[in-house]
Amino acid sequence: MIKLNHLDYYRLPWNFTDNSISWLEPTAKCNLACDGCYRKNENSHKSLQAIKSDLDVFTSLRKCDGVSIAGGDPLTHPNVVDIVADVKSRGLKPILNTNGLALTKELLAELKKAGVYGFTFHIDSKQGRPGWKDKNEVELNELRYHYARMLADAKNISCSFNSTVYEDTMQYIPEMAKWAADHIDIVQVMVFILYRAVNNSTVDFYLGPQKIDMGDLVYNEEFTERTDIKAEEIVEILRGQDPDFDPCAYLNGSEKPDSFKWLLTGRLGTKGKIYGYMGPKSMEIIQAGHHMLFDRYLAYSEPNMTRKGKSMLFLSGFDKKLRKTFKKFFSNPVNLFKRLHYQSVMIIQPVDFLEDGRQNMCDGCPDITVWNGKLVWSCRMEEQLKYGYNIKSYPKGFNGN
Repeated sequence: MIKLNHLDYYRLPWNFTDNSISWLEPTAKCNLACDGCYRKNENSHKSLQAIKSDLDVFTSLRKCDGVSIAGGDPLTHPNVVDIVADVKSRGLKPILNTNGLALTKELLAELKKAGVYGFTFHIDSKQGRPGWKDKNEVELNELRYHYARMLADAKNISCSFNSTVYEDTMQYIPEMAKWAADHIDIVQVMVFILYRAVNNSTVDFYLGPQKIDMGDLVYNEEFTERTDIKAEEIVEILRGQDPDFDPCAYLNGSEKPDSFKWLLTGRLGTKGKIYGYMGPKSMEIIQAGHHMLFDRYLAYSEPNMTRKGKSMLFLSGFDKKLRKTFKKFFSNPVNLFKRLHYQSVMIIQPVDFLEDGRQNMCDGCPDITVWNGKLVWSCRMEEQLKYGYNIKSYPKGFNGN
């Protein structure tokens, strides 16, 4: 496996109180049951008043640019249009995180009128999705295109896809990344989320002095999948297809500063051809500049902005990767008349368990949500719901001495 040096990349400046995104959970209900899900599927919707209270907590404790409206699946909430309108009214970008199953053209029109900024569709082969149960990740690109086309036809709505990566689906990553590049004009973001589950073989779990049975939680390990896939492995796989593939920015782990929890690559291309990548300096200029102008770090960009990739090339004076992209793109005079699009590829590596039992969380995680008026990690919400606290982990056989 390749070894990436975190010091070669821009450390994204997101933190607990000043971030690009916040994570709103209006419902625990979902119309699918994905293998890698960390939330218990319950027929339980929050009231609009409770949702407003959660948003009040965000606006009082945390700066953000966008709000990921998740769950559960938010499209199952009967008042999802009102939720989107509320987020929009606060000057924030409403981003719906959904499997898309309940999305119709009619509902999309209502959501756009309410101010929806973008969608992140979770699509992978472990969802048990009706009509697609025997399809692999590459075959699911047909379904991804269906949703991307739907948003493109509705005009100027950001389109993102995420997929949980398992040991047996890693082989499909190059084709998925290529598909996203082939549709860079209508797909703005591609996210690979590395599968994680509780690893009961190496650590024990405690709430104070009480040992906890993690079998009571939904994300207890129930499969024979690898739970230690690293972001660097995915980069190595992607470089097998494109040797120039290289990230530009990252979030480190809370316990391990040289780990990659969110690893961001920004690439520029025309439909079907990638011309190059953004370097750390250009990403730093964009994030710092956006914060200076709007007092918040940038989350998503609408298609009307991502299609202006040629304007990003003006930053090439500060960024050697962009200089390379500039030369490659303009080496062909015909490209003067072509649109250059920007696309993000994100690799997310959730909680790791270190040898001493510490849980290496995302330091500055954007997916912070609200529980009992407090900001908590959304990926560990089940611990809050069941125990009221996040539990601690220690190596097997630890006796406190």
